[in-house]
Amino acid sequence: MDLQVRQEGEFQYIDEGEGEVLLLLHGLFGALSNWNGVVDHFSKNYRVVIPLMPIYEMALHKAGVPGLVSFVEDFVKMKNLSNLTLLGNSLGGHVGLVYTLKNSNQVKRLVLTGSSGLFEDSMGGSFPKRGNYEYVQERVGYTFYDPKTATQELVDEVFSITNSNSKCLRIIAIAKSAQRHNMAKDITNIKVPTLLIWGLNDTITPPLVAYEFNRLIHHSDLYFIDKCGHAPMMEHPEKFNSILDSFLTKTPLTAVNT
Repeated sequence: MDLQVRQEGEFQYIDEGEGEVLLLLHGLFGALSNWNGVVDHFSKNYRVVIPLMPIYEMALHKAGVPGLVSFVEDFVKMKNLSNLTLLGNSLGGHVGLVYTLKNSNQVKRLVLTGSSGLFEDSMGGSFPKRGNYEYVQERVGYTFYDPKTATQELVDEVFSITNSNSKCLRIIAIAKSAQRHNMAKDITNIKVPTLLIWGLNDTITPPLVAYEFNRLIHHSDLYFIDKCGHAPMMEHPEKFNSILDSFLTKTPLTAVNT
């Protein structure tokens, strides 16, 4: 489906469907389109909301996990959202974890997929070389089990980002913030039902990371998708949606709220 990007004040976002709110947070090199399959499937029965994270525009002194959490808090307040099911991929999962701990009354379910917060091998261990399209293409392909999932449009977008000084500075600042902000001691305090959907072939946040999240977060369920890398909702949308569907059915908000 073609997603309609809305603008309200400083915020750009997707808002499709009606019902319980699914709030989706994309990652460092992510985009609203990363969640196309989720929006298409779940907007029939849920209200799916995706803010465009200000990763490349935010003030440099705010460029980090805390700054992005503040942005999400402001967005949720502006849209008057509540009783959230929060889904985060990669850095979006990390932001979602911190947001959940700070706003436990707002989040009723948490879904993490390829989340940072414990360990991540960002872009395959090195920052993309500026001006080298083949290198960027290889590194973007590294995100997926099947490199063909990295469309030319996606590679072109990342290539453009890595050739902007201001965007690179913010990406580096945010990546360093995420690496410093290890959450192993904090996430044991998460009490809401949590779903972990992981690519079995994720090389950025490997399966060992998923097992550790599962160990540390009580009431968490872990599912692996085979032949899948760092973005299961993009690489295997049908399997991802099926697992998420079952989780939402198993944890109705009426039961979660009691």
